[in-house]
Amino acid sequence: MDSAKIDSYRDLLVWQRAMDLSVETYGLTQNWPKSEQYGLTNQIRRAATSIAANIAEGYGRDSKGSYQQFLRIAQGSLKEFETHLLLAVRLGFSSKDEADRRLLECDQLGKMLRALIRKIEAS
Repeated sequence: MDSAKIDSYRDLLVWQRAMDLSVETYGLTQNWPKSEQYGLTNQIRRAATSIAANIAEGYGRDSKGSYQQFLRIAQGSLKEFETHLLLAVRLGFSSKDEADRRLLECDQLGKMLRALIRKIEAS
């Protein structure tokens, strides 16, 4: 795929990586306590899927301002995801190593979102 050619939100690397994080999150949470199915498991999964969903929704909007707002919501969902993940470590649901790998990805996603917001502002 030509990285310079963006025909859809699906062409955005930040969206692709957010989708990867969502898939990883489902795998990570699969063995969490069943008592958390409607608690922390549900919350972290929703936060993860919200990142990619807001990137896509913003892309489909008519204005730059609206697009930027949805990207900012995606940033908020990313921070929510990080918080849930850190809580999962404290509760013993996830290992620190598992969390650290995903937090590194979160850092990269955050940088990518900020860069995309700046690019839209400059256009």
